[in-house]
Amino acid sequence: MKQDKLKTLFKDWRVLTLIVLLVLSVVAIYPHFDDKGDLTTNLQYGLDLQQGAWLQLEFQSEVVGYSTTEPTGTFITNLSKSLDADVEQVDSNHLEIRKYYTQAQLEPYFEANGGTLVSYQQGLSKDTAADVKTILENKINSMGTKDAKVNVLTGVNGVARYVRVEMAGVDMNEAQQIVGKQGKFEIRIQTTGNQTEHVLYGDSITSVQTPNKDTSGNWGVSFTLNADGAETFRQAAIRYGATTDPDHHQLAMILDNKTVYSAPLSTDLASSLQSSATHSMTASTGTGTYGMQQADELEIHLRAGALPVDVKIAGSGSTSASLGAHYMTMCMLAFILALITVGFVIYYRYREPRIVLPMVLINASEIVILLGFISAIKFQMDLPTIAGLIAVVGTGIDQLVILTDEILHEGIVPSPNIYLKRLARALTIIVIAAATVIIAMLPLALMDLSTLKGFAIITIMGVIVGVVVTRPAYGKIIMDILSE
Repeated sequence: MKQDKLKTLFKDWRVLTLIVLLVLSVVAIYPHFDDKGDLTTNLQYGLDLQQGAWLQLEFQSEVVGYSTTEPTGTFITNLSKSLDADVEQVDSNHLEIRKYYTQAQLEPYFEANGGTLVSYQQGLSKDTAADVKTILENKINSMGTKDAKVNVLTGVNGVARYVRVEMAGVDMNEAQQIVGKQGKFEIRIQTTGNQTEHVLYGDSITSVQTPNKDTSGNWGVSFTLNADGAETFRQAAIRYGATTDPDHHQLAMILDNKTVYSAPLSTDLASSLQSSATHSMTASTGTGTYGMQQADELEIHLRAGALPVDVKIAGSGSTSASLGAHYMTMCMLAFILALITVGFVIYYRYREPRIVLPMVLINASEIVILLGFISAIKFQMDLPTIAGLIAVVGTGIDQLVILTDEILHEGIVPSPNIYLKRLARALTIIVIAAATVIIAMLPLALMDLSTLKGFAIITIMGVIVGVVVTRPAYGKIIMDILSE
């Protein structure tokens, strides 16, 4: 191609857009050598491609359909007391019972309180499951664990029975310590002897400060309560004698039936609670390294909040570092073989080297742009995501073939006016085909099927990048090359 025509080509807005996106994608991927001399990037890999573990947790609760002749509020209050569990109304016909009971166990309680059990589904309502997801994400992020995914598995009836947690870069023991034993966070006050009474759950905590050390060298964690929580705390402290005799009525913080903090109210706090509610408090953990470590752990528990229900591990699995490295190598080989195969097929069809190279390069540029997008949004790459990238290679070549066949006539590029008409017609066909692919992939992208989401999202993004960026650029490039 002549130099002046090459300059004109690179100034075309379609080609320029492609080049800019490629440069930005390379910057986002940031290939570089680490301290050990190994080539690395900003790409994040899921369990399939590196060491990691996954846990599937089952909610110990149920959503039930009911009917009652009693006033709804009275019925729910009496049922909650009978079951010794939190009972929340989902809608006019359904309740969420935040404690595990079988259907046979629940029926006598409903009858005793003037109601009838109509339907039974183990799990949580969709809204509560979303809260659980947020709490678990906060818990994992507070532990400093990177590359973690939390996916709630919700059925078509809107009831979520399981939540799947994937953590790359950790082993199974660590994963179970972080997530597997996550239970309810609760604040209680000592009454008589070793007896305690419930005061608050963690959802009354509105903010938590980072651990700090006071002037006397004591480490502690400051936190605030919402208005209802502060008043409830004050009334409980007065009722159980914590304000007048704090040493014998200690405050206990309990996570999953295990005490993570216990101490009496300070003299100043006990005195202030006598007259008004206090929203801001500080839990002291001691001095030195031990006090600092205890403060760090307590901060995590306070930030995590309270899971509204208990969970148990229903399934688990892990990927070793060697197996992840093997998968990574196989994926790279699959990409290389896919591009080489595409090149041979295109050459066999057109027998024109000037067509093969632009097609393969355009196809490869789509992959680079998608990798840049993945890196920019911190999306984890796993085997389904890799499958989506390879699918983009295939669908991309299909669309480039449509463009080439529509534009060329007996192996030559037509006049500019006819070329533009054929290009427009080819792009219309491609847009319709792309819309079909997007519609087909949307259910997989939106449903709670974590193993397929990556495939669907990458396929959709590949189609969009192709239609908006690479196909128009290819149309301009192929015209200028073959018109020589």
